[in-house]
Amino acid sequence: MKKPEEYREIAMQYFTTGMNCSQAVLCTFSDELNINTHTAQMIASSFGGGMGRLREVCGACTGMFMCAGLKYGYTDKNPQDKTAHYARIQNLAKIYAKRSGGDSIICRELLGLAPKKASLDPDNPQPAARTKEYYKKRPCKELVGEAAMIFAELMQNEGKILDIN
Repeated sequence: MKKPEEYREIAMQYFTTGMNCSQAVLCTFSDELNINTHTAQMIASSFGGGMGRLREVCGACTGMFMCAGLKYGYTDKNPQDKTAHYARIQNLAKIYAKRSGGDSIICRELLGLAPKKASLDPDNPQPAARTKEYYKKRPCKELVGEAAMIFAELMQNEGKILDIN
């Protein structure tokens, strides 16, 4: 297994090639999750920009959750398995919010955009051009890296809840 910092760099590189934030995180772990990158890109394609640019839950965070589901998720109806997995997801969300610097997992908040109801006022569906200015003003590349690093730490800990501090 690679070091968390190596996964961080891979995810950030994927993002700079034009993948959305969710795709970049999920593709980073495609080998460990036994899926090919094409399938990973297709699965995560709807979740960039906080769910199709609705600016809801951050796509990098969502990609991390997808990784957790594919690696540690449940398939039965056992309430204990669901509880354990939901606790893992809530733990990942808390860590991501803390490390993101915005104390949030919401895309619009992480980007510093004005609050709005996504269902009533969605963002323009046209993705922003990936220019040097885009990368300078958006924290997305770093957030993608952080999500990948957190999931790598979870794998190192064999799926057990991580220390938030």
